[in-house]
Amino acid sequence: MFSFEFYNPTRLVFGKDSVNSLDDLLPSTARILVLYGGSSAERTGTLAEVRHALGDRVVFEFAGVEPNPTYETLSKAVELVRQEYIDYLLAVGGGSVIDGSKFVAAAAKFEGDSWNILEAWGSNVVEALPLGVVLTLPATGSEMNNAAVITKAESKTKALLATPHVFPQFAILDPTKTYTLPARQLANGVVDAFVHVIEQYLTYPVGASVQDRFAEGILQTLVEIGPKVVFEPADFDSRANLMMSATLALNGLIGSGVPHDWATHFIGHELTALYEIDHARTLAVILPSLLNARREQKKAKLLQYGERVWGITTGHDEQRIDLAISKTKAFFESLGVKTSLSAYGLGTSAIEDVVANLEKHRMTALGEQQEITPVVARKILMASL
Repeated sequence: MFSFEFYNPTRLVFGKDSVNSLDDLLPSTARILVLYGGSSAERTGTLAEVRHALGDRVVFEFAGVEPNPTYETLSKAVELVRQEYIDYLLAVGGGSVIDGSKFVAAAAKFEGDSWNILEAWGSNVVEALPLGVVLTLPATGSEMNNAAVITKAESKTKALLATPHVFPQFAILDPTKTYTLPARQLANGVVDAFVHVIEQYLTYPVGASVQDRFAEGILQTLVEIGPKVVFEPADFDSRANLMMSATLALNGLIGSGVPHDWATHFIGHELTALYEIDHARTLAVILPSLLNARREQKKAKLLQYGERVWGITTGHDEQRIDLAISKTKAFFESLGVKTSLSAYGLGTSAIEDVVANLEKHRMTALGEQQEITPVVARKILMASL
């Protein structure tokens, strides 16, 4: 196990009707900006609950944060924050709204061009506005971490922000808020959480038994509840376990003291930026091919993953690895999530565009051993056709 320092200050408030706790969580004198996406938060009544819980506080609202939040839209929110002397942000939504709110929190306090925050991956952030979250779509784990992904629409660039200054102070998780979500978003949430765990777990052994078992438990839970969440009528227990799985998949705990990959994410980000494919669906396309391409480097953990998550205990090593990858791919497909580029109408020309963007954005040494070059990425993408 590697040396590490784990820090996570986010307070989780979990349970039915937990939105009511906003009154206790927020300063009574706060000037609050509520950020959200489209009309669903209004239609489902979540915004009405939030407004009621905020009581007599001074509240402003900013709607229209996109599924892949853009620098251009968020810059308008930053202007509003400064104009109205807002001192607290409240994100109501899923990962995109939370990510966008993190950028607004940092940019509102930043001197100079806020795009420099993203160019420096957040390393130049020294302060940010306080932020709270009401989670409505479990997927990214953004409600309990310090990272965000922001898109610059003009250049189709996806950029990362990571700084401890944007940890949410609290996150409200009410599983009943997922009851009205469409199957597509629920499937995306399951896949996103699953691949988040894989990126921190399926690398190479470092003797981190606790982290491994924790990761495997989340993966097993997602395999167990995934079809129920996507295809069966909503029930509290399955949605509660989805929420907790997604949050714990990326709150830093299972990734402490172990190597990380993230190549699937970085390649997938380029597909989303160029072709607007749902983030989780790009992960489902790339991961099986990446695992196959890196099977020798990941051999020990692939065998462990196959045995502990999928119960694969017979056959020679290569057969077991083949089956583990096949079962992963089949799991995504069983949720209605396609696992090939051709399913999204993309061919070899798209592959060249993605590789070009990886090079443009200096993503030329990806993976836990930094061996996924543009040449290797091209092979992975070709195998994903």
